[in-house]
Amino acid sequence: MAKKIIEKNKTFIEEFKAFAIKGNAVDLAVGVIIGAAFGKIVTSLVNDMIMPPISVVTGGVDFKKYSVTLKEGIDGVASITLNYGAFLQNIFDFVIVAVSIFVAIKYMNKLQRAEEKKPEKEKVKTPSEDIILLREIRDALKK
Repeated sequence: MAKKIIEKNKTFIEEFKAFAIKGNAVDLAVGVIIGAAFGKIVTSLVNDMIMPPISVVTGGVDFKKYSVTLKEGIDGVASITLNYGAFLQNIFDFVIVAVSIFVAIKYMNKLQRAEEKKPEKEKVKTPSEDIILLREIRDALKK
């Protein structure tokens, strides 16, 4: 019984190693890490570069503070609020991320199309050893 469990664990570990080593899993992990870092950059862009001028235009209003109180807090219990300002901020973040990704992919596709249009250099093929030997024999027989 214990031998069967050990064999099943070995096959499970082998299957997991094959999955983890595949390029798709590694590519996915790299994509998630880069996506998280990109999200932080875009959040900083929105909060630190875009929202201050918008706040100046709107009279210094902070969108994150917009809310509607659904129920007032009583005796130390917090109020229940509908925070639509934070929701609007997240929508704004999403739109900026979507536009940024669209521009990046559009630029990458443009580069890829330009690369595909380039004529391939004619490859100089080096003949195999058999062909070289046959040519030497031919040349020797001619002499």
